[in-house]
Amino acid sequence: MEERGELSQGQLSEERSAEETLRPQNLDEMIGQPRLRENLSVFVQAARSRDEPLDHVLFHGPPGLGKTSLARIVATELEAQFRATSGPAIERPGDLAALLSNLEAGDVLFIDEIHRLSPSVEEILYPAMEDFQLDLMIGEGPTARSIRFDLPRFTLVGATTRAGLLTSPLRDRFGWSARLEYYPVEDLEQIVLRSGGLLGVDVEPKAAHEIARRARGTPRIANRLLRRVRDFSVVRDGDARRVLLDTARFALGRLDVDEAGFDGLDRSFLTALVEKFAGGPVGLDTLAAAVGEDKGTLEDVVEPFLIHCGFLTRTPRGRVATERAFAHLGIPVARV
Repeated sequence: MEERGELSQGQLSEERSAEETLRPQNLDEMIGQPRLRENLSVFVQAARSRDEPLDHVLFHGPPGLGKTSLARIVATELEAQFRATSGPAIERPGDLAALLSNLEAGDVLFIDEIHRLSPSVEEILYPAMEDFQLDLMIGEGPTARSIRFDLPRFTLVGATTRAGLLTSPLRDRFGWSARLEYYPVEDLEQIVLRSGGLLGVDVEPKAAHEIARRARGTPRIANRLLRRVRDFSVVRDGDARRVLLDTARFALGRLDVDEAGFDGLDRSFLTALVEKFAGGPVGLDTLAAAVGEDKGTLEDVVEPFLIHCGFLTRTPRGRVATERAFAHLGIPVARV
């Protein structure tokens, strides 16, 4: 059992290492999100010309679209030190205070899943973002007193998949908020070809297109599919340097990724909605129980892409499958 655990950790480390290798390092290397990149370039150049830190930035959107990569790019473009943490990792105000007090002038602090900060931690963050000051309470009861420390000017980059859960005071303290959209197939093709080059694999253009159109509009998924297709190419074709269309189709079929880019969970969700509940409307809690999956996963990972592709709608009464969902599953439309 220990050996299997070590192997699992090794594979996880390899996956993370591969993802880091494929990340764009600067704005010129980044593909897609043209409006966002253009605006970010302007803001970075303006900040550098004034010799000031960039205003605090919030990136929001579905997972896997490049929020973390953009945070790293901000630090690179500003020639600043990059420090990263996440909302769940900052459990107490003292954790945030220790993090902020160790920043240097111009640093970029990245907080992933920033919507998961506790209210007590947020209270410490407000003056730090707005006035670059840190307020700490020393002692308890009648002897408690507040001490204020000056902080170096820094740039906070926040990332969230659920911008609606951010409190208004926190959201308002960001100088710029940008939403990342799903990538068109053309951009994902370019990403697959670029990643193939970094991995030392010659990806046939038609194979890149096949991977891209089944990648759910998400670069992270496109890169993961490419690595798995590469594995099939090594074993099935004995070719570690080239990925062909036939191999890509075979591998994606074995991976249970269908023509629309849906995996097993996506199809289970749609099938439950269509077959068990006649297409809805039905509540998310009921769907989660029917599928056997956490409702947070369904809401954050599954539903956004289904809605984006026109297979699902949200209504006040619950989730409703569209005619396109019925057609995809090959089931006649018959609501009750």
